[in-house]
Amino acid sequence: MSTQTKTRREAVVARVEALGVVAVIRLKDPAKLRRVVDALAEGGVRALEVTMTVPGAVELIRELAPVLPEGFLLGAGTVTTADTARAVIAAGAMFVVGPVFRPEVIGACHEHDVAVMPGCFSPTEILAAHEAGADIVKVFPATSLGPQFIKDVRAPLPQVKLMPTGGVSLDNAHDWIRAGAVAVGLGSALLDAKAIEDGRFDVITANARRVVANVASAR
Repeated sequence: MSTQTKTRREAVVARVEALGVVAVIRLKDPAKLRRVVDALAEGGVRALEVTMTVPGAVELIRELAPVLPEGFLLGAGTVTTADTARAVIAAGAMFVVGPVFRPEVIGACHEHDVAVMPGCFSPTEILAAHEAGADIVKVFPATSLGPQFIKDVRAPLPQVKLMPTGGVSLDNAHDWIRAGAVAVGLGSALLDAKAIEDGRFDVITANARRVVANVASAR
């Protein structure tokens, strides 16, 4: 049983690495989320993190999980407690992301063999999270760090999988991948709030295609 469950968690991590892009959504109107998912999938982005700052986020994950496009990964973000981790996993989240490193969140996720990506900022935090079992370490906020930080950290810590979030754009994603990131997280740069509000989901698809191409150019 443990081998089977471990394989499931590893499969999600491998899928995130293969995709290279995780969309981070903080929608004010959850009703539009399914159309956003379809627009992202059409553009080649097939991993979405629904943050807990979205109204009714847990229920939203529960409704969305069974009706996703084939091969789409649905995760939960802004998870800071073990109880919230268990709630989103029960709702159908396939991976869990946090803005900070909480060992109890890693423990709760691994109880259910779900991939977990805590947020860390310093090399000390990054290594501590990795040693606590983090599947991927979310470097956050990466806005003030830049791609060179990823390269510098991976020199002494090549075993750690890093995913920067914050400061990643449609056009600089390849810089982070070239520096050694396994994937990148994008929020507002990818999910144009005005376009979503106006029902211009073609803009989201175009943005998705652009960042996917940008990541592919670095590989």
